[in-house]
Amino acid sequence: MKKIIVTVIAVFLCISLSNAQDTTQEKLPNTIENQFVDVVDGSNSYQEFKVIKKTEINKLRANILDTIGKFDGKISGLNSEIDSQKNEIASLTQNLNKTEEDLALSQKKENGIEILGLLTQKATYNTIMWSIIGILIVALAFFVYKFKSSHSVTREAQLKLAETEIEFEKHRQIRIEEQQNLRRKLQDEINKNRKLQG
Repeated sequence: MKKIIVTVIAVFLCISLSNAQDTTQEKLPNTIENQFVDVVDGSNSYQEFKVIKKTEINKLRANILDTIGKFDGKISGLNSEIDSQKNEIASLTQNLNKTEEDLALSQKKENGIEILGLLTQKATYNTIMWSIIGILIVALAFFVYKFKSSHSVTREAQLKLAETEIEFEKHRQIRIEEQQNLRRKLQDEINKNRKLQG
């Protein structure tokens, strides 16, 4: 009877321990490591060896394979996400390069002026324009100087011509008077000769 009581108490203790282990197992998260711990702790010992139930090891293997499958799925998803992000980065890099090229061209256009289809810097354009304006001003001043010089020469020539004409007119008048005087004298001499002959 003692053996039966001891056996009943031993069975009761085993059941209690088993329930306690189940309660403990329920509280632990269902990770692979915890499942290994459960399988090893829940297995029987034989000398130095642990005897594990085939169902438990198969269940653990199925859980491990299931977990590996989930990780493989996650890895595939993450790889496809990485590829997508790489493509997006490449596209954004290409857009950035194009934008930088457009910005550089816009800055060139902003800092330059197009002359005859050629893009010229504003500083170069200003230098060329002010050089042309300077040359035109110098040319204008030269032509004004030449015009005034020619005009003064022309005026002097006109004055000299007028003076020469006046002198010529005076000289002509003097010659006319001289000729008239000579004619008178000649006529007088002719008249004297006629009187003397007549």
